[in-house]
Amino acid sequence: MSPNTPLLELPGKALNDLGERGSLRLLESAACDPDVLCAQIMTGCYGKPFIIEDRETRRLHLSLELVQSSMRIDDPFALEFAYTRKMMAFLLFVPDPGHVLMVGLGGGSLAKFCYRHLPDARLSVVEVCPDVIALREAFGVPDAPRLAIIEADAAEYLPAAEGDTDVLLLDGFDAKGIAPAFLSRGFYRAARRRLRPGGLVVANFAGPRKYWFRHLDLLHEAFEGRVQVGTVPGGDNHIVFAFDEADGILGWEQLEQRAEALAEQFPLDFSAIVHSLREGAELRWVKAFRR
Repeated sequence: MSPNTPLLELPGKALNDLGERGSLRLLESAACDPDVLCAQIMTGCYGKPFIIEDRETRRLHLSLELVQSSMRIDDPFALEFAYTRKMMAFLLFVPDPGHVLMVGLGGGSLAKFCYRHLPDARLSVVEVCPDVIALREAFGVPDAPRLAIIEADAAEYLPAAEGDTDVLLLDGFDAKGIAPAFLSRGFYRAARRRLRPGGLVVANFAGPRKYWFRHLDLLHEAFEGRVQVGTVPGGDNHIVFAFDEADGILGWEQLEQRAEALAEQFPLDFSAIVHSLREGAELRWVKAFRR
């Protein structure tokens, strides 16, 4: 699909979280049968990403149960989901990145936020699904030289270069959860090799822990135990930070000082972010995992 593919809009064909009617927006032509499309979405056999929009939000879905991304209509560059705000905790450790590499475009929330608030950073986003890329215009993802959207499988893309990235954000999901291509020792080792000295990987793990614990194990192995876990209030996400060097792991007092400084630069509650890191460090299973 071309990024400029027109969307088929079906007003009143979807329900938002409050049970209010919204619009479906699909990568389909006007010649399609809307009732058939809606039936496919309701039964989970549609097979493509789609948008549900009401007066307040525009959401990218992989299924009715799985919301990939959400954008506020009145503030398109804001980070609507708490887990995306927690992923921006990388600024506590790398406050001035030269290159941020992201795996998983979704609705472009992290890409747009970084584009607006890190004007000196080069941004690269790897996305395997052409249909997701085709929806970038609907979410206002900027078309600019320093923001590259790359259609590729991250498992093949990451090993293609080394030492060119300050921050690597892993947020790749399919309709069943974390992208299965991530589940290999080679993937997480390649992720570490992409980092410049002092860099870090930030990974979003969602759903029951039994579905992503093996990922955490592989990340822990690739980074020789230099891993911290942060919680996300009100959801089932955990954000994991893996550091290329031991010097990248800061003490709590230093993190609090950086949080105060960053709060003046970015529209994020960095004190709450530090609290989530502390909370993650105290989780019983995290302590057991480290042992």
